Amino acid sequence: MESRKETHSFKTEINQLMNIIIHSLYSHPEIFLRELISNASDAIDKLRFKAQLEPDILGTDTEFKIVVKPDAGRRTLEVSDNGIGMTYDEVAENIGTIAKSGTAVFAEAMNAAKKNDALLPELIGQFGVGFYSSFIVAEKVTLVTKAAGSDRAVRWESSGDGSYTIEEAEKATRGTSVILKLKEAEEDGQDFTSEWAIREIVKKHSDFVAYPIVMDVKKTKPVLDAEGKPDPGRTETVVEEETLNSMKAIWARDKSEVSEEEYNEFYSHISHDWNPPHSRLHLKLEGTTEYSALLYIPTKLPFDFFLHERKHGIHLYSRRVFIMENCTDLMPPYLGFIKGVVDAPDLNLNVSREILQQNALVRNIRTNLVKRLLDMLAGMEKEKYESFYGEFGHVLKSGISADFENREKIASLLRYKTTKYDGQWISLREYVSRMMPDQKEIYYMTGENLTVLLNSPHLEQLKEKGYEVLLMTDPVDEWVIRDLHEFEKKGFRSAEKGDLDIGEIDEKKKDVYNALFGCIQSSLDDVVKDVKPSTHLKESIACLSGDPHDMSAFLEKILRANGQEVPRTKRVLELNMDHPLLSRMREIYEKDRKAPVLKDYSQFLYDMAVISEGGRLDNPSRFSKMIGDLATGSVAD
Repeated sequence: MESRKETHSFKTEINQLMNIIIHSLYSHPEIFLRELISNASDAIDKLRFKAQLEPDILGTDTEFKIVVKPDAGRRTLEVSDNGIGMTYDEVAENIGTIAKSGTAVFAEAMNAAKKNDALLPELIGQFGVGFYSSFIVAEKVTLVTKAAGSDRAVRWESSGDGSYTIEEAEKATRGTSVILKLKEAEEDGQDFTSEWAIREIVKKHSDFVAYPIVMDVKKTKPVLDAEGKPDPGRTETVVEEETLNSMKAIWARDKSEVSEEEYNEFYSHISHDWNPPHSRLHLKLEGTTEYSALLYIPTKLPFDFFLHERKHGIHLYSRRVFIMENCTDLMPPYLGFIKGVVDAPDLNLNVSREILQQNALVRNIRTNLVKRLLDMLAGMEKEKYESFYGEFGHVLKSGISADFENREKIASLLRYKTTKYDGQWISLREYVSRMMPDQKEIYYMTGENLTVLLNSPHLEQLKEKGYEVLLMTDPVDEWVIRDLHEFEKKGFRSAEKGDLDIGEIDEKKKDVYNALFGCIQSSLDDVVKDVKPSTHLKESIACLSGDPHDMSAFLEKILRANGQEVPRTKRVLELNMDHPLLSRMREIYEKDRKAPVLKDYSQFLYDMAVISEGGRLDNPSRFSKMIGDLATGSVAD
């Protein structure tokens, strides 16, 4: 039977991807070995898990290890494992997963990081394209793999020139071998066939891999005489298998025994992130529920965090035996950026994803971990916490709607800029502690731009009377307010909706303007539902407000931007009865209630209100003309 062989061209995205990797990571070429070893470790993990359900799949090959074979003469380096291996279809599907999704995001992230002089290697592992890092150092890459339980192997090969071949092959044992034909080493470059260089790279990046990483090493030994004693002057060269990594389960060790460097190295190993972590939580719980956990908060939100295909960072073990990666049941989505390991010795090794969701032990561990993480965040010193919040705050906020049990704890972790204290982050507790003596509610305002909010006319009366206002610029803040309701028994009150109840309207003056307001209302009936004296304004002439239960203008904009059809809500046009322009309009109205200029003025007031909240005008040229007429005094009665 004729064997199967195919030649393919890389997709355009893959060519772009390889070009970015090869030319952006030249200063960190050793990353390729870390990625190949991590892939090999994952392959063994998957086989061990499958063997829990199918013990016969291992056969007699039960000693798991990762083998590194340098050959200086041929300038090759081979990384092999006896893990789960891949079938022909799996190679075609998996070598280049990034081609299916995320390529554009990855390339965009790499280019952005390069422009900002950011550290680039961490992006490789995050986006699952570590295999391609081989082309940083190799002129040709050959992959030979045989799936566990299969009788046929597969060979994949490429010179990184835009194409690759895939064909059926022969391989005696299961697992995967990646053979690199190395480029010629530059004078100041690393020699990746050097035993010393390989030892250093493995120690630095892969020391905590759970399986032996071995290399055959030539050693010189004395020749023994007939009595078993060294014969002076005679030696022989022997080849011995040397284990390069410690394989220490760092999470099972006492915290006092683990150095900062070891913690950081392990973080790099599990997260593929070269940046040091922001903080960590290492704990061991004994008693009714027993488990060990080592969890990390990254310094930066992963570039792929909001991609559907993104993997969560928690690896689940039982008695140091890997059960599964991407264990979403151990961490809620609003803490989905957490990386780490949880080892639960009482967990059944045959547990499936469906059983895991119903497992009381797992639910208990999750509850405890979330509590410990929230407590850790609450106990951080101010500067350290603000660096965390600036990166992850918008994700943490989603916990208000998703985690009722911990809502109060999460609320205490929220931070906002306000109309006071010059751009500092303020907690809700700090806000409440300095509320005005007669203040009953927490004032807030939502919008997409901090500068626009700070200068919003809605806040003029509040600022005048010394009330502080929370400025909320994250889209998720709309849902935070909807679901939080109150904090320390203080309700929330929008500064742009309803009356503020911080002063009384001059009823006599209101009576004077009622008829004019009715005229303005009739002119703007298509866009406003009411015209009334403002409780918000002090200097400006107009603003748009909503009824207390109306959708905010910011929320309407968010929903429309996400493609939802939202009926446009008519809002209330609030006017400043102390403004000279309004007085001028009243004079015109009293002389001639049908004066055409009143309609122009009414539209002008509405346009002013729209602009003041950062909105867009339907007819900007009409507004511009009105401004010119007012500036030159050419508006006729």
